[in-house]
Amino acid sequence: MEIWINPACSKCRSAVSLLDAEGADYTVRRYLEDVPSTEEIQDVLDRLGLEPWDITRTQEAVAKELGLKEWPREAGSRERWIVALSQHPKLIQRPIITAEDGTAV
Repeated sequence: MEIWINPACSKCRSAVSLLDAEGADYTVRRYLEDVPSTEEIQDVLDRLGLEPWDITRTQEAVAKELGLKEWPREAGSRERWIVALSQHPKLIQRPIITAEDGTAV
């Protein structure tokens, strides 16, 4: 199991505490430092059954700079969103937990 976290995020710290309390075996990925590739983001989206705009923090300053609220939310724009998430990992809603069985939350 892997958890993508931002250590400054209270929800991420809570998720790690919960995993620790359950004795879960997991690895931590500080995704702001170890930025996920577009392929990794695509894989997580497939596991979650979500679209990239569903895991995008649109209130971040960089989201406003990019004008993300105006970007189309349709299949043809999917790759553009994924690239933005990879180039600006602060936009990724967290935490994200992926399991060996292919599931994610």
